Amino acid sequence: MASPLRRYGNSLVAPLTRGSGGPRVLLVGQLDVANAGQRGEARTEDNRVLGAGAAEKSGLCLMLDLAERRPPVRADITLVFHARGECGFDGSELRVVMERDAELRGADFALVLKPTDNKLQLGSGGSTHATLAFTGRTAHSGLPGAGVNAIHKFARVLSRLAAFEPVPDVVDGLTWYEMMNATSAHGGRSGSVVPDHLEVNVHHTYGPSTSSHASQERLMALVDRVGAVRFEELSRPAPPNRNHALVAALEQSGVQGVEARQTWTEVASFTALRIPAANFGPGAERTVHARGEMTGLSELGQAQTILDRWFATMT
Repeated sequence: MASPLRRYGNSLVAPLTRGSGGPRVLLVGQLDVANAGQRGEARTEDNRVLGAGAAEKSGLCLMLDLAERRPPVRADITLVFHARGECGFDGSELRVVMERDAELRGADFALVLKPTDNKLQLGSGGSTHATLAFTGRTAHSGLPGAGVNAIHKFARVLSRLAAFEPVPDVVDGLTWYEMMNATSAHGGRSGSVVPDHLEVNVHHTYGPSTSSHASQERLMALVDRVGAVRFEELSRPAPPNRNHALVAALEQSGVQGVEARQTWTEVASFTALRIPAANFGPGAERTVHARGEMTGLSELGQAQTILDRWFATMT
């Protein structure tokens, strides 16, 4: 008999099976949706599900399917539906759930149901968001030599960002790529005023061989005293755990390939709690957070079959 449903804020913990004698496995899905300007109702068309969240929420469909079918499983399965997944681990309700639910902290494995095109994506890339601030002095922009232009100060940093080539990081035969990108900028006063302030967000992503501390050092070196650096988010990477028994079993259960998870996911959060984890799910990964987000209906059925095969390997 499964334990009662538990709620933490807008997140739910749903024990599905108990007393199996097998491993304690968490299936984890994110509830909130990042809408990239899509309009209209979610719909099915040409054997595809379309709409905001159609790919990212496909894992939730698998969780609800398991709750309805309740197939015989030789594992203690718990479904974890968490809110605020777009806020990193510190801002996510998953952190609250894991802090308050002692049973979950004793799990043997967590499968994070992200859209991966039914591939098994191992580990998690690290992620650092930093605000680079550049200061100058206002003046009329039509006067030669007047003022100090904060945007022009950023120009030399921008040239370094534009020249940055992805750096491979190979761990357990899987390849991550270190990337740096400017993602937003705010500053300036009016069309005829030399700007005295500019703030730019830079996102640094990297593989398991790089630490969060090393990421901070590289961003500081990028600015090289031209401006100031304020770190907004520091999300550590996670190794692939490719030799873990449940990872190996999932790899042999019909997944469409095995690769590194380039971007940060909750796998890193579970790894920090000493719970091995991996990423898997239907949904077209390249369409997440974009217009035209989708999941093929056949991919949903394929993912269901893969999970059933995986559960059948557990003892």
